[in-house]
Parts: sequence; structure tokens; C-alpha cells
Amino acid sequence: MADATLVNRMQLPRPDITPEDAAEILQTHYGLSGTLTELGSQQDRNYRIDAGDNAYVLKICHAEYELIELEAQNAAIRHLHAKPDAPRIPEVVPSLSGRDILTITIREQDYLIRLLGFLPGRTLTQRKHLPPAAAAGLGALSARLARDLADFDHPGLHRNLQWDLRRAGPVAVQLLSTITDHEARDRIAKAMVAAVKRIQPLASTLRVQPVHHDVTDDNVVSHPDAHGQQVPDGVIDFGDIIQGWLVGDLAVTCASLLHHADGNPFYILPAIKAYHAVYPLEEAEAKALWPLIVARAVILAASSEQQLAVDPDNEYVRGNLDFERQIFDVATGAQPDVMEAAILRMIGFDVAPIVTDGWAPLLPDIDQQQIAAVDLSTTGPDFVDGNWQKPDMDWRLLAQVAIASGAAATRYGEFRLSLATPLSMAAPQNFALHNDVCLPSGSMVVAPFSGLLQQQGHHLVLVGEDVSLHLDGLESALEDGAAVEQGATIGTVGSEGSAIGGLRIQLCRVPGLVPPLFATADQADGWSAVCPSPAALLNANCEARRTDASTLLSLRHARFAKPQKHYYEMPPQIERGWREFLFDMQGRCYLDMVNNVTMLGHAHPRLTAAVAHQWSLLNTNSRFHYSVVAEFSERLAMLAPDGLDSVFLVNSGSEANDLAIRLAWAHTGKRNMLCLLEAYHGWTVASDAVSTSIADNPQALTTRPDWVHPVISPNTYRGPFRGPDSAADYLVDVTEKLQAIDEKGDGIAGFITEPVYGNAGGITLPHGYLAGAFGAVRQRGGLCIADEVQVGYGRLGEHFWGFETQGVVPDIITVAKGMGNGHPLGAVITRREIAESLEREGYFFSSAGGSPVSCVVGLTVLDVIKDENLQDNARVVGDRLKAGLIALMDRFPLIGAVHGTGLYLGVEFVRDREALTPATEETAAICERLLDLGVIMQPTGDHLNVLKIKPPLCLAPESADFFVEALEKVLADGF
Repeated sequence: MADATLVNRMQLPRPDITPEDAAEILQTHYGLSGTLTELGSQQDRNYRIDAGDNAYVLKICHAEYELIELEAQNAAIRHLHAKPDAPRIPEVVPSLSGRDILTITIREQDYLIRLLGFLPGRTLTQRKHLPPAAAAGLGALSARLARDLADFDHPGLHRNLQWDLRRAGPVAVQLLSTITDHEARDRIAKAMVAAVKRIQPLASTLRVQPVHHDVTDDNVVSHPDAHGQQVPDGVIDFGDIIQGWLVGDLAVTCASLLHHADGNPFYILPAIKAYHAVYPLEEAEAKALWPLIVARAVILAASSEQQLAVDPDNEYVRGNLDFERQIFDVATGAQPDVMEAAILRMIGFDVAPIVTDGWAPLLPDIDQQQIAAVDLSTTGPDFVDGNWQKPDMDWRLLAQVAIASGAAATRYGEFRLSLATPLSMAAPQNFALHNDVCLPSGSMVVAPFSGLLQQQGHHLVLVGEDVSLHLDGLESALEDGAAVEQGATIGTVGSEGSAIGGLRIQLCRVPGLVPPLFATADQADGWSAVCPSPAALLNANCEARRTDASTLLSLRHARFAKPQKHYYEMPPQIERGWREFLFDMQGRCYLDMVNNVTMLGHAHPRLTAAVAHQWSLLNTNSRFHYSVVAEFSERLAMLAPDGLDSVFLVNSGSEANDLAIRLAWAHTGKRNMLCLLEAYHGWTVASDAVSTSIADNPQALTTRPDWVHPVISPNTYRGPFRGPDSAADYLVDVTEKLQAIDEKGDGIAGFITEPVYGNAGGITLPHGYLAGAFGAVRQRGGLCIADEVQVGYGRLGEHFWGFETQGVVPDIITVAKGMGNGHPLGAVITRREIAESLEREGYFFSSAGGSPVSCVVGLTVLDVIKDENLQDNARVVGDRLKAGLIALMDRFPLIGAVHGTGLYLGVEFVRDREALTPATEETAAICERLLDLGVIMQPTGDHLNVLKIKPPLCLAPESADFFVEALEKVLADGF
């Protein structure tokens, strides 16, 4: 095919085929009629037809495309259908005459016609955010197609196509001639020239085979996985199939992902890794991949501009134009050497290290081995009480150590805690690509290797043969462009009137590049290859050791018993907390919206000091006599309603509920217990027996012992009776269960319930429900237990105890979790006669429950709640947070309801607000996406479709707003 033909094709508009024309073609040649919907295309005209239970796609292209090219597409489809485990692809549907391809003339124009089966599923183009799993799925899908096409051949594959990246340079030149915007044309031309320059030396080594060349977000369909994330599994169209570069096929796929990347080119790495796992790349292909992605971005941008010039009514092209401009901007904005290194490292190819053997000492006046390395990471020992947030804190710590030791340096490759930005949806740029050294002013700095000196203000660069040394903080008499021999003096460390000075050291392989001082975690592999460690100029301790998160997780799985689960499939390694924030080992700051254990907030300084002091004095068990056990018990009794004057101290909520049930048994002499469906009370034998949540135990409803009698969950949102005034209807089941127990003559020991439905997301019980249930139980001599472990202790804001919302007083209160702020502490508060009933079974003892340290923890928590007005903060900030969440309901029908009060809230997701179909998979995906945006959140409820919002009570208003904004972004952009 002559190049002139290719040029002619590039200027074709879509076929002039109306829906009426399409309907006639379908009826005449295929015997089909139905509803027609036009589908988008660059240069073809496509219509979907829904004909009864079946759907098809009518594809119409200009006769300028040769018949053999369409025959190749059909042959490829049939070839793939014969492959085991092939992706979903459409069927070729023959016409009534038995032909796969028809030639039809309409209004004196010849067209080629085909009919394919319609492939159900969702395309990915319009989803602003695609999770890494979807990107990886697209890469794997591209690899599977390439692998399965490797043994395919057809004469129609050998053609000139504008999308063939082997011809990207000439095609770009032709397209550029039609672009009238000079600035845009220059940018496109420069980008293509730079890309071709990197591709040309590798071109002859790149494998050629049949490739689909259009496995893109717009040309695949997907289905949701178990986590609610879209997984690509089908390919719609084969119009660009050619004999071409194998790696060019992957480049097309990766380029399509860049408009989902939120400006981050490293977003494509999971797709490349997944591709390589299925169909391994060669090293030359890995090196060519990024410039080919840039070339594809150039062709996309130029083609769209050109196509709109000849077909201005093409809404498909116009709709994709913004996406293609985003692709171009991301592709051309990335540093190509860094991208090459990141790709190589992602799939296991090594980047050769720089050779430092024979370098002269950089600091001849300093003993390199005596330079002290300062730990500024998440676990840095000098970071306490949030001091890393102070301005210049890293420099202050560095200077302190330098004064004490003579010289000190920060560590290359360390994720700096001081750069962990709270309330940020983006990962911090905190991976150090340099060393800062604090040393005596006037210290001499010499050239470790020979090179030319470049001066950029106060920034000096020694440009060597293979690497450049970037320096800041020097006073130098050398002129710009001076040749510097190895070992020659470059300058001295400046003083600025101080005995110590600072020197910044950075290496860079790319001439002329002034690299950033820090990189984000996902960019660290690429940038650390381009900016290798300067530790050889200092000492080995000045480079932070990279930890392998997967190794630690594997160790946990190997030794930590499997029933003890962790949040998230790939959890961040959390090693520090502060107030309502958590920090992982990469210095990422997360807003903790799920941790009701730390009621005061993480690492509260008063609690830390109180525990340290008490531990330095005494820690033993409660059979010894000491003051704090009496003082703490008195404080708890004073918080309870009158008459509840006796306190047991235990280790956990499970133990507290277990003990409460034992007290009911001992006091009444009966065994039967009433509880609610959908409830969770703990993991001990007794507390688990009354736990009926199938989310926590899928067998809960079929494995309860015969003394447990669950009653219908008074769920006012999705239960059989709705609304706040439904108590009477729900109480019918309570009465019936009690009457059945009465008829057997066994009697009732008690009723255990959360006074606010915590495990269902903070749903308020209907008015009067507990008064009615408590009255019926007490009428039969039973005791009423309020499980306040999750919802009590001031979390509800308006009330200290959950049972106050119902205007009742229980016989027994259980509390734990937040009362210890993470320390294992729980309590049972009851009447004296009930407590003393247990003595008939012997005395009670809990090793750590009433220990001096535990009691000091409990007292301090109560003091802080009072002194810092945390209960009132729960009310004020909780109201603000709930209002923000309710406001989202107008925009996002997935939100069915917002439950709860104070800082115990639940956002329930449903697929249909009438049917209340639980959006379980969507909720899981939302939680994963919130993690990406810096928010810790988990689902709850029997259907796992409720966000369980229970942050520390110190939650600031701006943190509440951030959570709402993050959730809004997830729902708007996709998950």
C-alpha cells in the first residue's frame, strides 16, 4: 500500500450512514430489526442493535480499507476463539447470504459492512479513577491477547496503519501539517523527536508479531470482582490489528491509562508488571516502552486534532479529546530516564550501579566513619508528641547530633516523617534522594572525581563522565566551567556566623538535570536509579535500609495464627500514631476514622507520661492493695446511674460481656439469654454465643447454643419494620421468645444488647424499645445488660452512655475499648447484690484488669475526656460530619442512609433505595480507594455495606471535612 493511500485514509470522516440506513442494512442482509444506538468511533460508523434477547454491533467502514484487512480481523477473532482461556471477544455474525463481509453502495459511496455479536460489560474510559487492579487487569489482558496471537498469521496484517508505532515519526509529520495552533504543533513535534531519538537505537532488536494494538480503556469491557473493582476481561474491536512491535502493543495499553493517572506517570507500572508476568518482555523492549508510550500519546493528540478538522461533528473524537490531551501532558511531562529505570526495576531488570571505587574522599578534614547518621523516619526515636511538625525540625535534630558528635548526616533513601502531610489525598514527596550533612564550618570539600564545574547561583554541579555531583552550602572561588581534577578543592562549608554549617550532597546520572530532593514512594525506584546514593562519600549508615513490606507480611501470615485477620489485602505497615492520624513506614499520613480503641487519640502525651511514671513505681495484680484500684473503681461507679455501685475490672470487652453473662446466671440461677440478631459482643465462649452477626461469623445463625434466644434486629432502616416509631412491632418478637421460654419453665437469666446498634453502623433503636424489652425481661426476674463497649463513654456526644438515648437504666453495664485508649482494659459495673452473687461460684480475679498501670490508664483517660471536652467535641464535630455526609446523598444515590450520632456514625450503601439491595462489593472498593486517598475505613454490618465511622474523639473539624471530601471524590471519580 502506498503512503499516499495512508495519507488519504487519515483524512477520511466517518461513513455517512444514518440510523435509517443502518436499519435497512440489518433488515435486508441479516434479517434483524430492533432498537439502534450509535456507538463512537474515530473513522468507522458503528451501531448497536438490540433485537430481543440478543444484541449486535453493525460495523461500517470506508471501502478505502481493503477487504483483506477486514478478513484478517475476522480470522484473528476466530483464531482466538479456538484458544483455551482466551479473553472474551465478539462472534462474527454472517449475513443471510453466508458472507462475513458485505460491500454496499449508499449514495454513490462504497462501504464494507460486518456484523459482530455485542459484548456485554462496562468500558473504562469514562471512569476518572481506575484502581491499580484494573490497570493491572488491562496489562494482563493485553499480554494474553499478544501471547495467543503469536502463532497467528494473515496477509491482511501486513499493512500501513497510522497507529503502527513503527511509523510514528512519519505519521506525526503528516498529522502536524494539519494543526494550525503553532504552540501545540511545536510541543507535539518536540515530543516526537525526543521519543524517536530514544527508540531508534533499539528498533532493530524489538520483536515483531501479530498484535491487537488497541487494548485500551475504550476498547475493552469489564466486570466487577469480589471487591467491587472493575476487571477488564473482554475486547470489543479488532480494527487496529497489525504485524507490529510487540512492545508497541503494550505501549498503546499504557498510554490509554494515563488519563486515569491523576498526573502520575508511574500509575502504569502495575499494568507493565502484569503484562510481563503473562508474556515476558526483553530488556530492549523494556527500555523502548516509555518512548513508545510518548509516541502513542503524540499520535493520539495529533490524530484527534486532525480528525476534528475533517469531521467536526464527530462527538466521539471530541469527547475523547480532553482525555488525549491529558495523556499527552502526562507522557511528555515525565522524565524519560526515570521512567525507563522504573520500568526496568518493576519487571526485574537491573540498573547498573555507579562505580565509586577510586573516588577521592569528599570531606578530607572529616573521618567519614565518625559521621553520625540521624534517623528521621517514621520510627525515629527523637520524634515525640508531634514535634516532627515543627518547622526545620529535621535540621534542628541534625544540628544537635552534629554538635554532640562532630558531624552528622541525614540518610539517603529515607522516608522523612517531617514531610508526612496530614489531610492530604496524595502520597508525600518524602523519599530522600540526597544527604544533608552538618559539620564544622570551613570544612574542605574536594572533587571525588574529575569533571567540569557548573554554577547555578549557590548550587554547584561537578559534571563527571558518568555522574554529576550536586552540592549546596559551599563557598567556592572557582568559576563556572572550570575543569576540576580529582582531589582538587571545590570549596569550603559556609558558616553564616555559626560554628557548624550545612552541606547538601546529591548524585545524578542525567546531565543537565536538576533532580528533585525527594520522591514519592511509588516513584522511589525510578528516581533512586537516576539519583544513586551518595553514601559512598560519607559512610554506609548514611543510607537507609529499604524494608520489604511483603516479607514482613509473609512472616505475619506464617507465624500469627490465621483467624487473626488484618485490615486490607495489602495493608500499610503502620508504626506510629498521633491524635487522629496514623503513619506508615513510607511516611504516609492516614486519617484514622475507624479506631474507637484510641478514644483520646494516638500517643496522647499525658497518658504516655502517666503510664511511664506508674510503671516505674509498681505494676502488679489487684490482689495487692494500692490506691489507684480504689480510686478508679470509685470514678467508674460515680459515672454510672445510682445503684450501680460495684465494679469489676477486666482486660477486654469480650471478657466484660462474658462476665456480665456469668453474673446474670449466678444472680438468677437461670441460663437462658435473649440477644439481638446482627449483634456482636465478643470472642469468649459466652460472649460469642450471644453474637449473631454473620459478618463476624457466617455460621452464627446455625451454631448458637440452646440457651441463646436471638430476637429480630430492631433495625429501623432495613428491618421488617421501619422508622423510629416501630418499637411495638419489634417487641412482639421479644414477647413471643419470652413466652416460649416461660412455657418450657426454664426461666430467663437476662437480655444483652447494645443500646445503639453499633455493629450495624450506629443505628438508633426505635423509641421505647429498650424500655419495653427491659420491662418484659425484668418481669420474669431476668437482668438487663447494656453493652457499651463500642458506643459508650462519651462517644455519642449528647450522652455519656448509650442507654441514656432510650431513657432506661440497665442492671449491668459493660465497657472496654476506649476506656483504655488502646491499653487492655474493660469493666463491668453493676449493683452490689448482683456482684456478690458471683461469690457463690468462688472469687473473681483478672491479672491485668485492675493492675496499677491499667488503673492509671483508666483514670488518665477519664481526666483527659473531661479536661479536653472530648464528649462535647464528639457532639459538635459529629454533627458537622453527619451533616456533610447527609449532603452527599443528593448527588450519590449509592448512599442509602447515614446512621448514628456523635462520633459513632454509619454510611450505608445500597444499589436501590427502594429495595435496599446491599452494595457489598462497592463498599469494599470504596474502602480500598479511601486508603489510597489517606483515610483508614472499614465496612460493617451483616452485609458489609456500611462504613463504620468511629474515630478518636479528638477528631478536628477540618479532619471531619477531609473525610467528607475524600468520600465525595471516591464516589465522583469511581472506585
